[in-house]
Amino acid sequence: MNTDLMLVIGLVLVVFSVPSIISALSDGRAPRVAAVVLIAAGSLVLYAIQQHPGDFRLEEIPNAFIRVVASIIR
Repeated sequence: MNTDLMLVIGLVLVVFSVPSIISALSDGRAPRVAAVVLIAAGSLVLYAIQQHPGDFRLEEIPNAFIRVVASIIR
């Protein structure tokens, strides 16, 4: 799996899990599934950062999204 793809999937999962955690906590439930998704997303992001040749900088994240979408469309 491409490091850009792992980074994008991890970031998207983080974005989707945070509202789920907030919703579960506000309803008085334990955010079990959201916490597991957050851990998996964090693991994907960390693995992508470690395996990327060079450094992932904050400025490169939008370009990674564009490369992933372009590879899907192509």
